[in-house]
Amino acid sequence: MNPRSTVFLLSLVACAHKPEVAPVPVIAEPPAPPPRANPLMTASTLPLAYPPFDQIQDADFRPGFLAGMAEQVKEVDAIAHSTAPATFDNTIVALERSGSLLIRVERAFGNLNSSNTDDTLQALEEEMAPLLAAHDDAIKMDAALFARIDGLYAQRATLGLDPESAQLLERYHAAGVRAGAKLSDADKATLKQLNGELSTLQTQFEQNTRKAMKDGGVVVDSVAELEGLSAGEISAAAEAATTRGLTGKWVITLQNTTIQPTLGELKNRALRERIFRASSTRANGGEGDNTALIAKIIDLRAKKAALLGYPTFAAYALADETAQDPENVDKILLDLGKAALKKAKLEAADLQAIINKQAKANKTAPFDLQPWDWAFYAEQDRKARFDFDEAQVKPYFEMNHVINDGVFYAATQLYGITFTERKDLPTYHPSVKVYEVHNADGSMVGIMMLDYFQRESKQGGAWMSNYVDQADLLGQRPVIVNNLNIPPVADGQPVLMTFDEVTTAFHEFGHALHGLFANTKYPLLSGTSTPPDFVEYPSQFNEMWASDPAVLGNYAKHYQTGEAMPKALFDKVIAAQNYGGGYAALEYIEAAKIDMAFHELAVGKTPDAAGVMAFEAAALKAAGLEFAPVPPRYHSPYFSHVFTGGGYEAGYYAYIWSEVLARDTGAWFNQNGGLTRANGDVFRAKVLSRGRTEEPSVLFQGFYGKAPDVGPLLEYRGLSTPKKK
Repeated sequence: MNPRSTVFLLSLVACAHKPEVAPVPVIAEPPAPPPRANPLMTASTLPLAYPPFDQIQDADFRPGFLAGMAEQVKEVDAIAHSTAPATFDNTIVALERSGSLLIRVERAFGNLNSSNTDDTLQALEEEMAPLLAAHDDAIKMDAALFARIDGLYAQRATLGLDPESAQLLERYHAAGVRAGAKLSDADKATLKQLNGELSTLQTQFEQNTRKAMKDGGVVVDSVAELEGLSAGEISAAAEAATTRGLTGKWVITLQNTTIQPTLGELKNRALRERIFRASSTRANGGEGDNTALIAKIIDLRAKKAALLGYPTFAAYALADETAQDPENVDKILLDLGKAALKKAKLEAADLQAIINKQAKANKTAPFDLQPWDWAFYAEQDRKARFDFDEAQVKPYFEMNHVINDGVFYAATQLYGITFTERKDLPTYHPSVKVYEVHNADGSMVGIMMLDYFQRESKQGGAWMSNYVDQADLLGQRPVIVNNLNIPPVADGQPVLMTFDEVTTAFHEFGHALHGLFANTKYPLLSGTSTPPDFVEYPSQFNEMWASDPAVLGNYAKHYQTGEAMPKALFDKVIAAQNYGGGYAALEYIEAAKIDMAFHELAVGKTPDAAGVMAFEAAALKAAGLEFAPVPPRYHSPYFSHVFTGGGYEAGYYAYIWSEVLARDTGAWFNQNGGLTRANGDVFRAKVLSRGRTEEPSVLFQGFYGKAPDVGPLLEYRGLSTPKKK
């Protein structure tokens, strides 16, 4: 609390024997400024309620959280204990209007804690996690509130609701049941305790993972060891070392996946192995060990599922997903896994042949292909097969061209939207860019933020999230952010992206379009508020435009000369699109299987901390997916998707499930003329704007006209059996 304003008076006692000295005038200290207002307590006055980042301070969040929870408790209590008979408006719509302060604080905190964290925010996250879990439980398990919801649900056929309102009622009822609203008071108390413990453990897991990535960089003593990296990458490694007080050295920082980008470039095999081991063993042992947290999280989730009447947590989680049950997920993982493993073993044989050939030519001993070798020799194989490598391609993928002439260009061609940069709006980091997005008729769509660079205060990976959701009920338009983790370069150096990074930019922008184009009445059903195995569908689909000839030809221009990528190189990039398809599919399916295996355990069957890694290995072996040169995309100790409570627990399979829908959609676009405004308008109207106003399977079939077909995905991934001629 700021001290009250205090005025200090200075005076001098006049001496009688010195009457000639004039009295010193009274000097009043300027009044202290009034207490600073917490900017989170009221809606932002910036366009579309864009957050006032220049005013928000860490100290604002705790009082904001506490005030937000208190305010929502009062709002919900008034709804639950109203003497008026329950109606859709005074119960369901009223709930949709509640919690505006808490939502505003949670969105600002969650995004900043992910993108620009510090010790204060992380400590507050740990403090608030169990309080927020208890707050959510108190609302969803409130007997009086659920009685009103349940009564309306029983009468739903006679309420005369429009389809979107009927879906909203369905979602509120399902949320209450899944949260334990029908349990006995004793079981509710147990469930609340489990949820509180889980929230704390999941927060600790994420903080350990973030710290392990930050601290796990590999220190290099000699620049000679970095042979193969570009000048920009070497400069970035030197800068990373300097920020850690290691002047005269270099640091290879870690990204959140098992395999690191530098493994495809570094010629020093010993350094490649060091980087791989640092990456694959982080958060496994030592001060930030996550294995004990994993064991406890899995145990608590199994107990939670059992309390709610499900045999396993996977059964509980998938009952509300498009996949419906674990059997469906396991089947698609097994079917795709077999094809991926077969292809990966063929790819491995090709790489081993290169290793053996080089050893013979150099008169050195050959060695068996290891995980830290794959990317390096795959790059050589790719170059030999298609006569190009990343070093030739990256100069054509300068970041500004990729975004403006690629990502934005494709969206303009498909949907007629345009992007205007706003340099006057405040940001939380100097590298963040802000854009207004407008429809072809000039009307506002929303505000888009791009935060593309890696930094120590930022979690790994790539993601999209909202600061403000679209909702007609609340008069809101979306404010959205896309996050990537592109390694920064030295000042004055161009940001040259790998094709994987380019594809990721298109992927995350697909999520952004799903949020920007939301056109729903209710916030609960808006934008990306869909199950994980559907939310990845628009993003997976949007990836296709990264390699579409019309789009690639517009953005793939040399950063120095401005010349378009030569057609010959362009054709090779397209031809190489499916290169390494077995590896890429297998590393993902391995991770998805690890997730499912943990969450298909019943109460009492979960491993202890010492058995976590052995269980992971056994799960892959039992599924027939074990292949040493191809490690899972994530090992359990840094598998944040699954162990932080972000919605992907027993849900990492969602990417492949969604990709089936995405490749079917790509086939539909190709059959109907490709990159056209007419096609984009259909997809926007039938999928991107609809959120969860209908169930995902219904929305997809309404667009596609039939059930999903796995064929286009197998073909796209290069996993299908070649047709006989």
